[in-house]
Amino acid sequence: MRIRFNFVLLIAIVVFTSCQNNSKEYYFDEGPIFGTFYHIVYEYSNDANLHDEIIAKMVEFDLSLSTYKPHSVISKVNNNDSTVVLDEYFLKVMKRADEISKVTNGAFDMTVAPLVNAWGFGFKNKLDPEMIPVDSLLEVVGYTKVQLEAGKVIKSDPRIMFDASAIAKGYGVDVVADFLESKEIMNYMVEIGGEIRAKGKNNKGRIWRVGIDKPIDDPSTMSREIQDVIQLENSALATSGNYRQFYIKDGKKYAHTIDPRIGYPVQHSLLSATVVAPDCMSADAYATSFMVMGLEESIAIVENDSLLEAYFIYTDSVGNYKTYRSEKIKDLIVK
Repeated sequence: MRIRFNFVLLIAIVVFTSCQNNSKEYYFDEGPIFGTFYHIVYEYSNDANLHDEIIAKMVEFDLSLSTYKPHSVISKVNNNDSTVVLDEYFLKVMKRADEISKVTNGAFDMTVAPLVNAWGFGFKNKLDPEMIPVDSLLEVVGYTKVQLEAGKVIKSDPRIMFDASAIAKGYGVDVVADFLESKEIMNYMVEIGGEIRAKGKNNKGRIWRVGIDKPIDDPSTMSREIQDVIQLENSALATSGNYRQFYIKDGKKYAHTIDPRIGYPVQHSLLSATVVAPDCMSADAYATSFMVMGLEESIAIVENDSLLEAYFIYTDSVGNYKTYRSEKIKDLIVK
């Protein structure tokens, strides 16, 4: 996740530099958050920027959905703390997660935490891949095994734990974007860890542009190439892929995307999934879901949902890069 903001940073720096000679006040804000980095560009008519208020909003959000904070709402739920009070952030993400879990037949599932941890991509120590008790862990994984009742999470098994990493960063982008709109800011771009929401235009009066990386295996991010650049207008974008977060043990690659239905890291031809949606929470969750489901199932969902657009990069039977682009996203590509 930490790597996916790089292409946005390049664009944001250009915006920030060029706006110095523009009469409009475009502010550029950046820094670490949620274990990654954020970059925000926005037009604001007041003299002072909104840095402190933006940080306060993100910190508040983090105290709800971060599994790395022992006193967060989600950590208390995971630890079966009977005193936990579910806040608006947690309730909203649970509701949307449940909707997407149903649409994707369980490919998206916030109860995947035990599996993600065991495979070494979560908030607890990983196990040796040869020693992971997948069948036992699957007994406590499944979105149908939990429900909300009267503001409480009811688990069928107390060992069930939630991991919001596949939806929380996108939701965090929405929280900041909604905050900016509450200030009557209509021209902005918010990016957190590669998840983006943009509205209006940049300081040059142009629609925001975002690059899509080629899925080159490189955790160091030293090898980067742009596959395409698209215009992002009044919408959100998220990309998921297995070319940054993975490890190799005994010559075998273990990717960070875990299929919660079978318990193992995914292995198929889909290399990256970029999703454009009205909100970043949905884009984030669907991008992860599609990486779990693979190409054909993902295309079927995109073509059946008028609110989703997608750009998939995959390999054919002989290893050549191929792309699938939904009809509307073709019009967004910068020629």
